[in-house]
Amino acid sequence: MSNFEHFHFDFYQSNYTIDDQEEGCNSYGSDKNLCESRKGQTEKPSPAGAFVPSDMLLSPQSYTGQILQPAYSPDSLSQLGYVDGFDEEPPLLEELGINFDHIWQKTLTVLNPMKPADGSIMNETDLTGPMVFCLALGATLLMAGKVHFGYVYGMSAIGCLAMHALLNLMSVSGVSHGCVASVLGYCLLPMVILSSSAVVFSLQGIPGTVLALLIIGWCSLSASKIFTSALAMEGQQLLIAYPCVLLYGLFALLTVF
Repeated sequence: MSNFEHFHFDFYQSNYTIDDQEEGCNSYGSDKNLCESRKGQTEKPSPAGAFVPSDMLLSPQSYTGQILQPAYSPDSLSQLGYVDGFDEEPPLLEELGINFDHIWQKTLTVLNPMKPADGSIMNETDLTGPMVFCLALGATLLMAGKVHFGYVYGMSAIGCLAMHALLNLMSVSGVSHGCVASVLGYCLLPMVILSSSAVVFSLQGIPGTVLALLIIGWCSLSASKIFTSALAMEGQQLLIAYPCVLLYGLFALLTVF
């Protein structure tokens, strides 16, 4: 029995240490995962809460729920930095670029040609109102028996490109395509009134011609006023009004004839 114990002691006795193992891992380039697993077995495990920051732990008084029904006080949620982002998000229509307040102000500016225009509002690329007014013009022409949707959109696109090129040559600051389309589209509202009148009575006569001329002047005066205030082009309103008269005259010809 004593020989067996002596043999057992001699069998497990070795000069191989942990330092030799680490040196072997570094020198011979053995598998890193195997070396790390051996080091982890030799190291003493640390306490469970040593790696958890103290600010992430809730105080015992903050938890008031039951099993499977957790509940936290608002103070504890604020300490964790939780913020409800839905209250701070802007409305969906505002994210889409639809501002009813600005649409109403632009519409009132067009309906009242003598009212001074706010250049900061008119410089925005809002196309909601112009799309609505183009659809309304095409719908009223359709009620009068004229299917001119293609002509309305085609002349609108060509007119916006021509006015954009002209205004960039005349102004110092320049203007974008969206601003030109927005202003010309909003000033199309009086033309919708003319096309609505064509549904009730015929415009092919002296009264219709006079009404068409008044509507053309109304649209051109509103558009030139807005462009002058938005681009700081004082003294050039008549120069801007002339191409506007030509553009809205084409819409008037579609409406009358």
